[in-house]
Amino acid sequence: MVDLQPDQLRALEAIATTGTFDAAAQHLGVTPSAVSQRMRALETAVGQVLVRRGRPATLTGPGEVLVRHARHLALQHAEVLAELDLTSGSAPELTLVITGDALTTWALPVLAEASSWARLEILREDQDHSIDLLRDGTAVAAITSVPTAVPGCRSTPLGRMRYRPMASPAFVERWFPGGPTTAALAVAPVLVFDRKDDLQDRYLGRRPGGPRHHVPASHEFLRAVELGMGWGMLPDLQSHDGEAAGRLVGFDDAASLTVPQYWQQWRLHSPTLDRVAAVVREAAATHLR
Repeated sequence: MVDLQPDQLRALEAIATTGTFDAAAQHLGVTPSAVSQRMRALETAVGQVLVRRGRPATLTGPGEVLVRHARHLALQHAEVLAELDLTSGSAPELTLVITGDALTTWALPVLAEASSWARLEILREDQDHSIDLLRDGTAVAAITSVPTAVPGCRSTPLGRMRYRPMASPAFVERWFPGGPTTAALAVAPVLVFDRKDDLQDRYLGRRPGGPRHHVPASHEFLRAVELGMGWGMLPDLQSHDGEAAGRLVGFDDAASLTVPQYWQQWRLHSPTLDRVAAVVREAAATHLR
C-alpha cells in the first residue's frame, strides 16, 4: 500500500503553485534540498514521474492528480479547523475561475458576499478554457461554458448569456450603411477580447472579418465598442445601459449567440465551497436566462 506523506504532498503542491523548486522551498520555509528529497521520495513511492524539471517546473498527468489530492486535503484541513474554531479568524481559502463577462455583469456582488466567510482567489479565464484550471487542480470551482464535468468534479447548469453583435451608432453608419453584408464585414474593424475569444468568429461563420483589435479587459472592451474602435459581441447584461443611452446599437440581432453557463466544482465535502455554490446558483437564477 502506497503511503502518501503530507510533507511530500505539500512539496508537490508548492512546486505546482510557485513553478520552481527554489521558490517552493522558500514558500514552505525549508531548503531546496529538502524539497528535492521529498519529491524523490514521493515519485519513488508512486513509481511515476510527477514533475518535469525545468523553469518553470511542470506537472505530468500523475502529478496533476496528486496536486488535486493535496489541495483537497488542504481545503478539508481548513474546514476542520474552522469547525473546531481553531482558525484564529482565518477562513478557508478557495480559488475560483470566473469569466470576465460574469465578473463584470452579475457574479462580483455574489463573490463580495462570499468574501465575508471565505478567502477568495479569483482567476479570470475565458469560457471554454476555465476547465483547464480545474483539471490541473489550480481551482476548486469555475463558471464555464463546458457542460461535461471534469473528472473529479460535478457540473450544474446556471443558465445562458445572450451575446449580440454591437457597435456605436457612428460606426454602424460608417461601416454598415447597407447592413452587415459579407463585403462590409470583410473590411470593418473587429474587437476581440484576446486570442482565445472566438465569439466574433462564431458570428462571422465562414465570412471574412476585418482588421482586429485586442482589448483583454471586460469593461474596457465595452468602452472600446462604444468609442467606435470596432464592432464586438457583447452580452445583453453588459450592453443594456449603453444601448438604452444610445451609445450602442445592435446591428444584427437575428444572429445573436447564446452561451450556456455551468458551475463546475470539485466533488468533496466542503461546507464553504457548497455555500459559495449555493449563492452563485441563486444569483444566476436571477440574472441569467
